[in-house]
Amino acid sequence: MSEEFGNNFVTLTDEDGNDVEFEHIDTVEYEGETYLAFIPADLSVEEEAEVVILKVVEEGGEELLEAVEDDAIADAVFDIVMERAEAEEE
Repeated sequence: MSEEFGNNFVTLTDEDGNDVEFEHIDTVEYEGETYLAFIPADLSVEEEAEVVILKVVEEGGEELLEAVEDDAIADAVFDIVMERAEAEEE
């Protein structure tokens, strides 16, 4: 699902096979797992950001990103990301 996620921008392929560029905004450790939060890279200042939460999984010794299927986990990670973002604004 991801090409590389060590820098601030990544290109992800959606379920329709389209490549979309995202900006990495936060990394969250939650219940022993690592999650990354992204917003669309082409987002303008006026637009409300859609935050995409993806889980880091290891397959064959390689780290990959996977969609979070559990809404409760996605919501909890999103809440942590938003709390951190609000704290940075203060």
